[in-house]
Amino acid sequence: MAIDPQVQRHIMGHFATGVTVVTAMCDGQFAGMTANAVTSLSLHPPLILVAVEKTATMHAALTASRHFAVNILDTAQEALSRRFAQRGPKEVGDLTWKTADSGAPILVDALAWVDCRLAEVLSGGDHDIFIGEILAGDCREGSPLLYYCGKYKRLEA
Repeated sequence: MAIDPQVQRHIMGHFATGVTVVTAMCDGQFAGMTANAVTSLSLHPPLILVAVEKTATMHAALTASRHFAVNILDTAQEALSRRFAQRGPKEVGDLTWKTADSGAPILVDALAWVDCRLAEVLSGGDHDIFIGEILAGDCREGSPLLYYCGKYKRLEA
């Protein structure tokens, strides 16, 4: 018998993760979602993976756009994480972003970012795993925003 989903959620909540906002441009519209199911996958070739719920609006945006960015948030960006964690349309008029060579939107104030071309999509239960080939990226000094046991956390100095 499989584990109860609520028990699984509670257990996996004890795995501290970084917080990202995955972004894409789809039909001229900015799309984004908060994600912590993000992993560096391979250096040769440079690959990253993002798990996205099949019913999420972002799933359709990633499938259609074929390019996306993963923006790693810093401790000052908790409100941004909360905004993109909500379902439905998001206000983006106040955001400062630039367009990567691929066309994906990059959040200028992110701690780090990677620009990706969609390489493959794999099924994973109620999610799909989007594998992106990393085309470019950058980072700056700062402290990452973390998520642990259902709460935002920060690294201690």
